[in-house]
Amino acid sequence: MSTRSAAVLLRSATGADVAAVRALEEELFGADAWSAAGITDALLGADRHAVVAELDDVVAGYAVTRVAGDVADLERIAVHPAYRRAGLASALLDAVRDRAREAAAERLLLEVSEANSGARDFYAAHGAVELDRRRRYYRDASDALVLQLPVGPLGPGEADRG
Repeated sequence: MSTRSAAVLLRSATGADVAAVRALEEELFGADAWSAAGITDALLGADRHAVVAELDDVVAGYAVTRVAGDVADLERIAVHPAYRRAGLASALLDAVRDRAREAAAERLLLEVSEANSGARDFYAAHGAVELDRRRRYYRDASDALVLQLPVGPLGPGEADRG
């Protein structure tokens, strides 16, 4: 998969992306960053689909999903702070939705920290609904909200394409 919009390139991840994703993981997630082995598995694992967003030949973001049966799990979506508010997260989310649809998934699930209001607002703007809550799930003891996103075409409630 490869899509070009202005200077943004969305493409399937390769082994050459492991170092760039590792650097982003460490910067964005600190103690919660995936290990090098975890990143390799996430980007290249047979049961996973990973998309990177390049801006001017720099890996500015990535998303990883796993599809099992009719459910796709969004395991990670991340954008470097310098490239936020440019539509990259929305483009990545659209790409993983497309992939989930191609894999015959009927729904896309994810977890987000209740403390992360920016992420909660982003997912709400894309049609997410809360299904459940996992108490004290994260390292900071915040709850994880289990959200479901539609896999099908974008609806009218998704006008804010952040």
